[in-house]
Amino acid sequence: MTTKAVGIYFIDGDHPGAPPGKDFSALIHYAEKLPGVKLAQGTGNGWQWDADAVAAEIKQNDLKRVVIAGDAPGFYKTFFCRAMSMAGKDPENVFVASFREYVALGADETDRVKAGLYCAVLGIPLETAISPGETDVNPDTLVIGGGIAGIQASLEIAKAKKKVFLVERTGTIGGYMATFDKTFPTLDCAACILTPKMVEVAQHPYIKMMSYSEVKGISGGPGNYQVRILRKARKVNVNTCIGCGTCAEKCPGTAPSEFDAGTSMRKAIYIPFPQAVPNKYLVDAENCLYIQSDGKKCGVCKKACPVPDCIDLDEKEKEIVVTVGNIIVATGFKPFDAKRAEQFGYGKYPNVITSLELERLVNASGPTGGFITFRARDKRGNMIFSTANGEPASVALIHCVGSRDENYNKYCSKVCCMYSLKLAHLVEEKLPEADIYEYYIDIRAFGKGYEEFYQRIKGEGINLIRGRTAKVEKSANGRLSIRSENIAEDRIVEQEVDMVVLAVGLEPREDAAELARMLGIPLGEDGWFLEANSHTAPVGTSVGGIHIAGVCQGPKDIPDTVAQASAAASRVIQGIMRGKVKKSAKDMPHKDIEARAKQLAATGGQP
Repeated sequence: MTTKAVGIYFIDGDHPGAPPGKDFSALIHYAEKLPGVKLAQGTGNGWQWDADAVAAEIKQNDLKRVVIAGDAPGFYKTFFCRAMSMAGKDPENVFVASFREYVALGADETDRVKAGLYCAVLGIPLETAISPGETDVNPDTLVIGGGIAGIQASLEIAKAKKKVFLVERTGTIGGYMATFDKTFPTLDCAACILTPKMVEVAQHPYIKMMSYSEVKGISGGPGNYQVRILRKARKVNVNTCIGCGTCAEKCPGTAPSEFDAGTSMRKAIYIPFPQAVPNKYLVDAENCLYIQSDGKKCGVCKKACPVPDCIDLDEKEKEIVVTVGNIIVATGFKPFDAKRAEQFGYGKYPNVITSLELERLVNASGPTGGFITFRARDKRGNMIFSTANGEPASVALIHCVGSRDENYNKYCSKVCCMYSLKLAHLVEEKLPEADIYEYYIDIRAFGKGYEEFYQRIKGEGINLIRGRTAKVEKSANGRLSIRSENIAEDRIVEQEVDMVVLAVGLEPREDAAELARMLGIPLGEDGWFLEANSHTAPVGTSVGGIHIAGVCQGPKDIPDTVAQASAAASRVIQGIMRGKVKKSAKDMPHKDIEARAKQLAATGGQP
């Protein structure tokens, strides 16, 4: 095999937009020893971004191939392609070695980067050179998370007549989608789409649904994982509970309703929402007077229950172990905590609310029956929404709370623009006389039918104001005062409204790091689960038999979530039908990767 003359340029922090603080000296030393490499250097230390100078360097060294390496080298490919053309060389021979993609493959970062560089020098994609082999696969699958992604993936696999264990940490499947009133851009009823799927999951013979359960440990390897699952104590027998509600009627303990985003109160023994699956009661141990008093107080629910021995307040949690060949992670997200953005006054002013709270207010099955009302204290001192509190005459929605902000999350949460437009439409439906304002940075209407929906909302009389919002304060007359910018009119805006809605972004769940540790898969710099390759393996990971789906991989809307869940299920079914699953890419030593890349280069890239 004859290796072409190769030059490697490492993009470091001296160039605007390049990642700061990188020391490439060890990698440069390694690269200089690679076969065919005539030039290896960083772009720092006064290196000039001069295409003429780089072209001269390429021509002088008679480089047939150029490799640009770094965290995001693709941004600079145009520059080096131009330099190659100026040097009379083929710009098609400019290759990118992205360290971010290599780290996604797990293993030791330095070793994997070295392997990636070796492959790039030979003109072989790293993914092609990684061939970890296959192993037999257990046909059963574990799906972690019972939101729309977990539900979709479970149903797809079960319809292929393969067994699925679906684990959900809360008392019902459904996730955040179950709390929504309508979906954008069609304004279809969210529950009408979701609840039939929830019921199908509960009734499917190939799905073992485990609500109120958590994954506590994973051992074994690809094709044969042993998973420890904690079955938390519901304190209510799901087989005998008839859902009559007598227990909740008598229960004196209360707590904010998680399903209603804290807009209402629920009892300590409760069904999460009327269409919950399973549609059975469970006990909130933290707010149960009997449990908190070690059995010395209360116990009223047990006495009131008409079904003998249905409620066992002394029931203990238990642990089970299941063996599966594949795992799909569909754990979803958590909403940004609006209290962190103190400038908007959430938690300080009762009628500064979040988008999820407004979702529950506009929902006919919500705490106010679909009426948008003010928040005030009830007789027990709880801050709740009630029709007795009156309704706002003006509402403002502020976009990008917790997103596109260096202080919180730099990334765009992708769905906030569209759900804010949807909420503005629903507010206008409920309060046709109200003045509605939307303060946005940019409208990102990226999906099918989204731009048309945006134009429709503009035509409904919603006041759209482009500019960052600085703060929300209480005005002298008791209303809420918004200070923002209006870019279109080049001025500062001072606006008084009755209610402010904060469009909170999406964040990785707080337990994502622990679950990633158990699974052995990496997290990205923003904390989301990292896919094997964003282009070619968006639902795969560096660990054999483990796939990701939905928002746990990064912000996305419902259609994209469902599509990704189906894709993950398809990958699982492929392996089961073949009886084989790939071993972990992260476990393949970089020396073996280099040997395979050398073999592929000798055969023209053919296996």
